[in-house]
Amino acid sequence: MDIATVAGLILGISSIIVSYILEGGHLGSVVQLPALMIVLGGTIGASMVTTSVPTILQIPAYLKIALFGADYDTETTIERLVKMAERARREGILGLENELHDINQPFFKKAIQLVIDGTEITVLKGILENELAFVEERHKRGIDSFRKMGGFAPTMGIIGTVLGLIHTLANASDANRMAGAIAGAFIATLWGVATANLIYLPISDKLKLRHDEEMGNLELVMEGATAIQSGDNPRVIRTRLTSFLKPAARNEA
Repeated sequence: MDIATVAGLILGISSIIVSYILEGGHLGSVVQLPALMIVLGGTIGASMVTTSVPTILQIPAYLKIALFGADYDTETTIERLVKMAERARREGILGLENELHDINQPFFKKAIQLVIDGTEITVLKGILENELAFVEERHKRGIDSFRKMGGFAPTMGIIGTVLGLIHTLANASDANRMAGAIAGAFIATLWGVATANLIYLPISDKLKLRHDEEMGNLELVMEGATAIQSGDNPRVIRTRLTSFLKPAARNEA
């Protein structure tokens, strides 16, 4: 589980709740079903129009990626690719067949399998680049979905508030009750702004971060696989791949 995502959500939401309680507010007064229906239902409905039903149904999967995304150890991947290059030099490309069963990442396994199959270098790179393009497109759908929901939610909140005010002013017979009804009308705006800035937009940015991390790892694997297929010296491969490391880590590699 990603501690930063969970801790950030808990801190952001709890800070608002605690401050509201300290000011004398009651949580029951902000949990109103009509407001929630307008904000949540309206946001999902508008997002569905801009994307598709399958993409909306993937929202739980996107949340799982944000909360439980894989961590990529760049240094370990580099070491593994360099050792594969050394083995290919000693035993030939077919010597890498014994490495396949230890590779868990589908893209990594596919890249090494193509190398073992003797795929021509330009064809190999083309296949892997196409794979990267499809991965990027899949990730983009999730990122855009949450970004769009972050834009729709506040607007839906305003719509809910306007509807509440219309109903309140149309039944303005008691001034004392009217004040409470007006305050209640703004609950929808609260939910719209809160869900956008505490959930949708942060999750969109987290998915973008996950995307950047995974794409960096896949590009590293592609670079290593093409270098092995080219028969480059393992020391040269290590030098090329260390460019994927952060500057502080390059001196240690």
